Amino acid sequence: MSGGIGRIVVGVDGSTASTDALRWAARQADLTGASLEAVTAWSYPTTYGFPVIADVDWEKGALTVLDEAVDKALGREADVTRRAVEGHAALVLTEAAQGAELLVVGSRGHGGFAGLLLGSVSEHVVTHAPCPVVVVRHPSTAEPA
Repeated sequence: MSGGIGRIVVGVDGSTASTDALRWAARQADLTGASLEAVTAWSYPTTYGFPVIADVDWEKGALTVLDEAVDKALGREADVTRRAVEGHAALVLTEAAQGAELLVVGSRGHGGFAGLLLGSVSEHVVTHAPCPVVVVRHPSTAEPA
């Protein structure tokens, strides 16, 4: 997947929809010779408007979720650049897509409402990304045939 003509960025949050998006993006990278970059966003949790102060490595936790998702979807030896970036997922993915050939996201990740066609992150990147966007729908979110 590396050393190709372009770069494909895929948003990963550990949800089933993002795992499907990761698999789709990996197949596309193989077909086109593009490199694959899996990106997850993380932020410090807040409570009542104040940051939670705890001895927790939030970035490491996000990387663990990312590694587990990549390992599950593509295998431990997958040739994927992995990045965990602090910030809101929609903004992180839009920024990560700068200079990319394609941005791939799942239709709904964690925190989505059942029945929505798009989640807030996928809706944002579809309208603001600097490159084409593919939204991969998980079969359970697709309309019945």
